[in-house]
Order: sequence, then C-alpha cells, then structure tokens
Amino acid sequence: MLIPHDTRIALDTVVDLVNSAPENRQNDGLEDVSALYGFVRSHNISGVGELNQRDLKAVQDVRAQFAEIFAASDSGAAAELINELVADAGTTPQLTDHDGYDWHVHYFAPGASVADHLAADCGMALAFIVVAGEQERLRRCEAPDCGRAFVDLSRNRSRRYCDSRTCGNRLHVAAYRARRKEAAAG
Repeated sequence: MLIPHDTRIALDTVVDLVNSAPENRQNDGLEDVSALYGFVRSHNISGVGELNQRDLKAVQDVRAQFAEIFAASDSGAAAELINELVADAGTTPQLTDHDGYDWHVHYFAPGASVADHLAADCGMALAFIVVAGEQERLRRCEAPDCGRAFVDLSRNRSRRYCDSRTCGNRLHVAAYRARRKEAAAG
C-alpha cells in the first residue's frame, strides 16, 4: 500500500493523539495546555499560535472522535464518523510545499484552530485508508493489558501488537514460559 509522506505523518499523528488518552496510558498525555504545546511541537504541526484551555478541550474532543473511528465496526461506520469530523473542521484543501517537503495537500482552513487542523488533516488521512478499502488496518493492540491504537501497514495485514518489541515480545515470552512449565509438569 503506497501512502504519501503527508498522509503517513498524519496517520502517525492520529495514532499518537489517540494513544495519549488516559485509557491507553497511566495518565492523560494531554492533561494541560503545556502538554498540548509539547504534542504540537513533537509532531511539527504548522500554523499553530497561542493555545489555551478551549484548544485543549477541543483537541481532547477530537481525540475521542478519532478513537471512535478506530473502534468502528466497518468501513461504513468509519466513513460516517470521518465525514462528520472533517465537515465540522471546515475542511479547505490547499496545495502547499513548506518545510522542505514537495507539494502536498493541507485540508485545514487558513487560521484554523489546532483541533480543526488535526481533525481535517488526520481525518483525511483516515479517509484515505477507508477509500483504499483498508479500514481493517486501523487496529488496537491485541495484548490484553494494552489496547493502544496503531495503523497496520504490514504487507499482509498481520500486525497484532502496537509494538512487537514490547507487547508482542512480552506475550510470546509468556506463552513460551507457560509451555515450558506445562511440559515440566507433565
């Protein structure tokens, strides 16, 4: 599956945003305006000015909407959620070539709030996945104690864990130990 650079960045951003929710961590990764500034900086979100509590609440609401898209039972449900999200954001597609990147599309309107920026650009990245018939790539980690969101970009759609080095490896080691224990007891 060929994914343009800007779409890949938006997918990474939406995954990190969803995973910042308290149900995916020990605390809320966007607990205050300072944390929101950190998120904006770490994801190089352009055109963001002063942020305040209203922005924080709006981004937390968008995060919840993205979580619903990851939980959608099928592409029709995902499409309905995405359509609502990007329409509410006032999507305004524009070609741009900033920060050393070749031409790509921004979907947020000039002067948009950070929440509308995220909803528009990340929502359209998720729309790209649905249009490609790949909605099942929007997944949650199968580790029983995890549940973090990820986009399965493996060739055969076989990825089961948010991170094979942590969740996947931990479960494989536990299964191996259980088999050894059972063999020793038998």
